[in-house]
Amino acid sequence: MAEPYARPIDPILAAGAVVWRGDPADPEVAVVHRPRYDDWAFPKGKLDPGEHVIEACLREVAEETGLEVVLGPALPPVHYLVRGRLKRVDYWTARVIGYGEPADGDEIDEVVWLPLREARERLSYPADVALLEEFARLPLLATPLVFVRHAAAGSRDDWPGDDELRPLDEAGEAQAETLARVLRAYRPAVLVSSPSRRCVQTLAPYARGAGLEIRRDERFSETGYDARETLAAALGLLDAGEPAAVCSHGKVLPELLAAVAEQRFPEAGRLTDTHLDKGAFAVAHHAGGRLTALERYVV
Repeated sequence: MAEPYARPIDPILAAGAVVWRGDPADPEVAVVHRPRYDDWAFPKGKLDPGEHVIEACLREVAEETGLEVVLGPALPPVHYLVRGRLKRVDYWTARVIGYGEPADGDEIDEVVWLPLREARERLSYPADVALLEEFARLPLLATPLVFVRHAAAGSRDDWPGDDELRPLDEAGEAQAETLARVLRAYRPAVLVSSPSRRCVQTLAPYARGAGLEIRRDERFSETGYDARETLAAALGLLDAGEPAAVCSHGKVLPELLAAVAEQRFPEAGRLTDTHLDKGAFAVAHHAGGRLTALERYVV
């Protein structure tokens, strides 16, 4: 008799960062000491139930080090077994923008800033050393441009009025609140949206918290989209050199993302999978007018 099929055990999820300060050409990184294990590592910790992985990264860094950071490009995730169960830790580069007091005094008893060479010698685990090597290869002063697909807004067929006025539904409002917390990782100072109500509502919670206005731009709408003009608008945001976020539609963003990458990230080749679910977003990190990384996230 065949053995019953065993459902795979979900991995333990965690998030952390290689936090840096100083000269981007010769940075110092933060390494933490955990007295329980007597080891040295990068700040990280498990996700709380329902927490977005980027939220968890910000929270864990703040709790373990007291540091306020903005995230740069993602680093390769680290996988290992904990009592026979797979654990995945997602990491980002993170630049310090503020200092405070750690909250996790029992878990972390020391935070030290080290040049890369000394950090390699201090770190306890080969996986962290490999992570540091990846960190050292990345341009550290990239600026983010976040492309957001509007959050859930029910069915177009079920809305009786003008589709431009279709609002977020309950699930979409929850996505927008999550997005507001996640966007803190990138601190966009410029917010641009399709005039459609559901797009503006998607950025509204972050805009309120940051004290920012949302600029409405028809070129990012479904009816106003023009391949050349909308690409020019997106490249204008990129070339302005400020962290920015733009909210648009599922009929606009895939082609737009592919065009931006083709213009400014040619070494990546022609992108064929640029789909974003509702409420999802892509982060285009750029420096010197060129993309250095393009990442997608769900909410």
